[in-house]
Amino acid sequence: MFDDILCPEDRDTASTSISNGDRQRFDSSRAVAEVRWTTTAPPASERSESPSRSTPMPQMQHPPNGLRIRRIRFGEYDIETWYDAPFPEEYANIPDGRLWLCEFCLKYMKSEFISRRHQLKCKMRHPPGDEIYRDNAISIFEVDGRKNKIYCQNLCLLSKMFLDHKSLFYDVEPFLFYVITQFDSLGARFVGYFSKEKRSPKDYNVSCIMTLPVRQRQGWGQLLIDFSYLLSKKEQRSGSPEKPLSPLGALGYKSYWTFALMRYFRTAPQNPRLEGQPLFAGTKQPPIDYFRRSK
Repeated sequence: MFDDILCPEDRDTASTSISNGDRQRFDSSRAVAEVRWTTTAPPASERSESPSRSTPMPQMQHPPNGLRIRRIRFGEYDIETWYDAPFPEEYANIPDGRLWLCEFCLKYMKSEFISRRHQLKCKMRHPPGDEIYRDNAISIFEVDGRKNKIYCQNLCLLSKMFLDHKSLFYDVEPFLFYVITQFDSLGARFVGYFSKEKRSPKDYNVSCIMTLPVRQRQGWGQLLIDFSYLLSKKEQRSGSPEKPLSPLGALGYKSYWTFALMRYFRTAPQNPRLEGQPLFAGTKQPPIDYFRRSK
């Protein structure tokens, strides 16, 4: 089929056939690899091929110095990781314990060279979902875990490195992911996200919420929480985050509701009522000292 392109010497395939020597070298290499795997792999009782949300994660083998991945390179930031994530075993001994991630498709790589090669080929400039909110440079995308499974799995692995109680990694199909980004000349840069079940029996509007450590204390978490309640309002449901809350999640929700109540009481009528009962009986206005003490 290449007669008009290749010369007879280049079309010759006699030297490409597999010989007995090739088979012997392959068998010896495979035997050496199996010996190395059996000496370094964790016991079968501690391995799981398909960890799910309902079962606890298996115990992972950590190196003597702590985390397998100690830092990640995400865009222009070097971020120290807080917890270990169940990445494949081939990423257990990466150079300097640093993992390189694409900030657009969230693909993880072993080295800077592979990351730069990926950047030349990666055409994604925003999350693979529907843009459902935009305010100047801020956008929120709704990503379906069934339609964009690889992206959502990478997102869960990324969040595990900063969330202690994260247990969902691969079973992402029953969830929707709402990714908040900030646009610049290069594209929509990832800031944070929250996820929720498509059909929650208890009307949970948030299953997991996370912002990157370099983006924290800037109000992004408050915006994500407020957006989750706006979605519940549009769906005509009484939304609530999934319990129990993580320590950081509890701080975020406490701060959000403190400011939400203060904003409400600035313009609320006298003697506001909660579920048919006066919220502050016998007072004409809410006691501000109450909120100061609650902090």
